[in-house]
Amino acid sequence: MMFPSGSLPFLWLSAILIAAAIAPGVHRVFGSRGGWALAFIPAGVAAQMLRLWPSIVDMKVVSASIDWVPELNLALTLRLDGLSLLFGLLITGIGALVVVYAAGYLRGDARLGRLWMLLLMFMAAMLGLVLADNLLSLFIFWELTSITSYLLIGFNSDKPESRASALQALLVTGAGGLALLPGLLLLGVVGGSFELSSLLDNAEAIREHSLYVPMLVLILAGAFTKSAQFPFYFWLPAAMAAPTPVSAYLHSATMVKAGVYLIARLHPVLGGTTEWFWIIAPVGTITMLLGALLALRSTDLKQILAYATISVLGTLTMLLGIGTEATIAAALAVLVAHALYKGGLFMVAGSVDHAIHQRDIRKLGGLRSAMPATFAAACLAAFSMIGMLPTFGFIAKEMWYEAIGSRAEGGFLTASVLSNILLVAAVGLVCVNPFFGRRTETTQGAEECNLATWGPPMIVGIAGLLLGLLPTRFSELLSAASHSVSGHAVPVKLALWHGVNLTLLLSLLTLAGGITLYWQRHRLGWLLNGFEGLTKLGPARMYDRMLSAVIHFATGLTAILQNGYLRFYLLTMVGLTVFSVWMALGSELLSHLEPMSLDFRIHEIFLIGLILLASVVAVRATTWLLAVGALGVVGYGVAGIFVLFGAPDLAMTQFVIETLTVVLFVLAFSRLPDFRRLSSVPTRVRDAVIAVIAGATITALLLFAITVRSDHPISDYYSAHSVTEAHGRNLVNVILVDFRALDTLGEITVLSIAAIGVYSLLKLRASNGSAANDGAPEGPPATVAQRSEGM
Repeated sequence: MMFPSGSLPFLWLSAILIAAAIAPGVHRVFGSRGGWALAFIPAGVAAQMLRLWPSIVDMKVVSASIDWVPELNLALTLRLDGLSLLFGLLITGIGALVVVYAAGYLRGDARLGRLWMLLLMFMAAMLGLVLADNLLSLFIFWELTSITSYLLIGFNSDKPESRASALQALLVTGAGGLALLPGLLLLGVVGGSFELSSLLDNAEAIREHSLYVPMLVLILAGAFTKSAQFPFYFWLPAAMAAPTPVSAYLHSATMVKAGVYLIARLHPVLGGTTEWFWIIAPVGTITMLLGALLALRSTDLKQILAYATISVLGTLTMLLGIGTEATIAAALAVLVAHALYKGGLFMVAGSVDHAIHQRDIRKLGGLRSAMPATFAAACLAAFSMIGMLPTFGFIAKEMWYEAIGSRAEGGFLTASVLSNILLVAAVGLVCVNPFFGRRTETTQGAEECNLATWGPPMIVGIAGLLLGLLPTRFSELLSAASHSVSGHAVPVKLALWHGVNLTLLLSLLTLAGGITLYWQRHRLGWLLNGFEGLTKLGPARMYDRMLSAVIHFATGLTAILQNGYLRFYLLTMVGLTVFSVWMALGSELLSHLEPMSLDFRIHEIFLIGLILLASVVAVRATTWLLAVGALGVVGYGVAGIFVLFGAPDLAMTQFVIETLTVVLFVLAFSRLPDFRRLSSVPTRVRDAVIAVIAGATITALLLFAITVRSDHPISDYYSAHSVTEAHGRNLVNVILVDFRALDTLGEITVLSIAAIGVYSLLKLRASNGSAANDGAPEGPPATVAQRSEGM
C-alpha cells in the first residue's frame, strides 16, 4: 500500500505505538516467538525510510504537520531530512534487532511482553524526537524518552540497585530537561518562531541577541545531561543495572545520543560562535579522556562498555563543538560506527551473562570454543571499535584524525589519540579476557546461546563490515546529514584507503599503543587504583550528598507543614494568601480605596449587621444547635443580598442549600458531645486576628475589583454568546457549564473528594466501634484534646 509521503512520519510513529500496545498480548499468545513479528514493524519503518533515501540525498525534505493549538500558531510538525534520516535508520534498524534479541535474552520470562512494550514506546519517543521540527514538540518527545528510559532502567524493580539507578538517571536527565525548556522557549521567542526550519532564517540575529549566552547554556545543560557529559556522566554506568537489551539500545545507539543530536540540530542556529566552541569542545574533550580512563579501570563487562560509550559521546561533542565541515562529517561517521559496534558488544556481553550469569572479566576465560558464534560477533564489533581495516570503524577514525589534524590546535589531536589508545586496551578487556585463555570454574559449563541472542550482534557486526567495504553509497547520506548540521552543502567522499599518510600513521600508533597498554596493564594498577580514590570524590559523590540533603530537607519541611493539624493547614494557606496579596497589590489596593465613597441604604445596613452579628454568635456559641442556627442566619442574609441586587435565581438556590445544610447539620451534630474548650486563649486570639485580616483582605479585593471595571462588562459577552456558541438560554447555567466548565469541574472534584473523605471517616468510625464491641476499652479521646491544646 502506498501512502502520501507527507503522512509517512505520523504513520511511522502510529505503527510503532500500536506495536507497543499489542506487545503484551503478542507475548501471551505467541511467547518469545512473537518478537520476530513485533520486530517486523520497526524494520518496515526502516524500509520505508530507505525508500526516501534518493529524495533526501538530493537535499529534499519530507514534512508533515497537524494543528496543535491554532490560536497560538502551534503545530505538531515532523520533518525528515538528512540528519533525522540518519538517526531514524539507527533507531528503527537497531531497535528491530534489539526486539529480537530481547526475545532470546528473556525467553521464558513472564515480563518479556512488558519489556517489548517499553522498548517500543521508547522507540516511538526517540523517533519523534529526531523527526520533530517544532521546539515544543521536540521537548515533549525529549521528556518521553526520559520517562520510558526510567521504566526500562528500573525494569528489575525487585532489585534496589535497579530502582536507585533508574531514579538517578531520571533526576539527572530530568534536571537537564528543566533547564532545556526555558532555553528552548527563549530560542523560540528570540527567533520569532518555534519551528526549527524557520529559525534558520533568523540565525544571525539569534547569535547576536543579548540572550544568546543564557539560552545556549540552558540548552547545553539539557544536552550534556542526556548524553552523559562531564560532570553528569556518572548516571550512565549506574544505568547498567538495566537488562542488557536496554543497555544495547538506549545506552549505545539511541538515548545517550539524544543530546548529541540536539547539539547537531541546533548547530546552524546557535553554532559558529566563540561561546559555542569554548563551552562544548572542552567539555567533550574532558569527557572523552575521562571515559576512556575509567573504562580501563573497570572489571565488569557492561561497566567497561558504559565508560567507553561515555568516551565516544565526549568525542562526538568535541567534534561538533569545533564545528568545521570536516569535524561535523567525522562526528556523524563516528556516531554511526559507534552505534553499530557498541550495540553489538553490549549484546555480546549480555550473551555471556545469559550463558554463565557472570560479567566479571577476572572470572571469565576460554569461551571462544564454547560460544563460537558469539565470539565471531564480538570480533566483528571489536575490529570496528579499534579501527581495523576493512571495517567502517577504520573509516570513521580516519575521518576523525584527519578533521582534527587539519586544525592548528594540536591539543585535540593529542587527546583523541590518547583516548583511542585507552579504548583499544579496553576492547582487549571485553573481547580477549572472556574468550581466550583457559576456562575458569565459572565458564566450565558455558554453551552457545540461541539464534535470537547471537544473531542480532552478528548482523550489526556484518553491517559495520559492509559499510567499510562499500562506503560510497553511504557517503551520500552522510553528506545530506552534514548539510543539515552545517546549514550548507558538505561534500563527503568515503574511501577505505587513502594511502600512507599522517592519519594512517596515527591509526597504527593507536593500535600499537593500545595493544601495549593492554599487555602491560597490570603494571599500571597503582595508577588506576589511585585514580579510583579520586573518583569517589567526584560528581557521583556530589549527587549522593545533594540527594541526601534534599531528602533531609523535605523530611524536616514535611514534619513542619504536614503535621496532622487541620487548623495549622488552614492558617498556613490563609496566611500565605493574605501575605501574597498585599505583597503584590498592597500599594495599588490602598490607592484605589482612598477616593472611594460607599452609599448604603438602611435595609442593606440591616442585612450586613445581621450577617456580622450571626457570624460572631457562631464563633462564640457554646452549643452545636446555636452555632448551626447562627450559620444558617449568615446564609439567609447572603441570600437576601442576592435578592436586593437582582439575582433571584441565586437567592433561591442559596435558600434551598442553607435550609438543607441546617437540617443536615442539626441531625449530624446532635450525636456529637457538647462543646469543649480545647485551645488556649492566646491561640483563639491569634486565630481571630488572622481571620479579621483575611476578611479585610477579601473585602479590599472586592472593593478594588469594583473600581477597575472596564467599559465593556463580561456579562455583555455572556449574553451575546450564550445562545450562539453554548446553545443555552439560561445564562447562569451556560456560565457554569460552558464558559466556566473547568471551574465547575474543579468544584465537583473537590466535593467528590470531600464525600470520599466523609465516607472514609464513617467507615473508620464503624470499624472502631466494632473493635470496641469486641472487647477494646472505651475512653475519652484524650490524645485529640492534648494535640489540639498544643496548637
